[in-house]
Amino acid sequence: MEQQITILCLASYCKGTTFLTAAKQLGCRVLLVTREKLRDEAWPRQDIDEIFYMPRLSTQPDIIYAIGYLMRAEAIDRIVPLDDYDVPTAALLREHFRISGLGETVTRHFRDKLAMRLKARAEGFRVPEFTPVFNHARLSEWMNRVSPPWLLKPRMEAGAMGIKRVNSADEVWHWLNELGDQQSYFLLERFVTGDVFHVDTIMWQGKVEFALAHVYGRPPIHVAHDGGVFVTRTMPRRDKNAKALLAFNAKLLKALGMVNGVSHTEFIKGEDGEFYFLETAARVGGANIEQLVEAAGGVNLWAEWAKMEVAQVKGETYAAPPDAGKYAGVLICLAKQEWPDLSGYQAAEIVYRVHKQQHAGLIVASESQARVEELIAEYGQRFAHDFLAVAPPLDTAPI
Repeated sequence: MEQQITILCLASYCKGTTFLTAAKQLGCRVLLVTREKLRDEAWPRQDIDEIFYMPRLSTQPDIIYAIGYLMRAEAIDRIVPLDDYDVPTAALLREHFRISGLGETVTRHFRDKLAMRLKARAEGFRVPEFTPVFNHARLSEWMNRVSPPWLLKPRMEAGAMGIKRVNSADEVWHWLNELGDQQSYFLLERFVTGDVFHVDTIMWQGKVEFALAHVYGRPPIHVAHDGGVFVTRTMPRRDKNAKALLAFNAKLLKALGMVNGVSHTEFIKGEDGEFYFLETAARVGGANIEQLVEAAGGVNLWAEWAKMEVAQVKGETYAAPPDAGKYAGVLICLAKQEWPDLSGYQAAEIVYRVHKQQHAGLIVASESQARVEELIAEYGQRFAHDFLAVAPPLDTAPI
């Protein structure tokens, strides 16, 4: 009788429910460790064998003690982080318990904004000019050499969280003084203007099995700081920019050490016409990118991740489904209504509606890229009129 595979999932936020369901459907024993505050979230409990709760998943040495105690009774084969904040914790646990998967050093390339930039630059990839803020003399020299504006970025936050745009050295010193002992957890980067893109990828044995390129309506940092409707949509498969991004992405992920798994990687096209690497993550993208990629490419990244984890344990091969070749776009905004009414949006191309308090969102998909662009433009204006609310950006994710 074949031994059942046990997968331990970490979730500091209610995400990755598709992974839990897919792993169960593949015959795995599925364990979930999450936060006490998420006890009442809509977890697919029918697909989870046991759920364990902790105040926080990242606290050391508590998480190692907890998983160590759990492993006295459970033979855990894989550890999977369902949220960006759990990626380093999963790496730490893999290292400690000698479980296969991304270790701490390589994980830094997919979580630490300074580590990923240093590695990418060392491997010859274009990145916006940046500097650590460890040594103040070197920081002063950098600011004298690189013209503002700059971005002061937290190294370990997700997306645009906690990023501050600064226009002078005095502002930098002010914020570093405010940060005190926390300042080494930040970096300073030249602010590059241009269109921002993302490539969502499945990697297997160091090669790209599936990848799809998308372009944001506005750079996420502008939406996060200034408000507005978040938009991203699929690029034409034959577009020269899309082809260039896919090639850049494949080489970059291999250089950063991605072997098996999924990734969400962002790039910017500078005023010089060149693509620059911004950041990457060893996870499925947020903001309903799971549904966006599935609507356009016919591939659910969470479900494929589960298949890869099982294939690795069993020593089997894996192949991603073929790209469905459709086009899709997502629109999301913070809403002034508690539960926005989207009943007035009835295009046949709507394939997904976001059900989240204080948020309005939907995904459209079509065989025609032009039709998607048309709907994105129309609905973007309507969202701004019907729903849009603006709130100050968060420095850190709520715990």
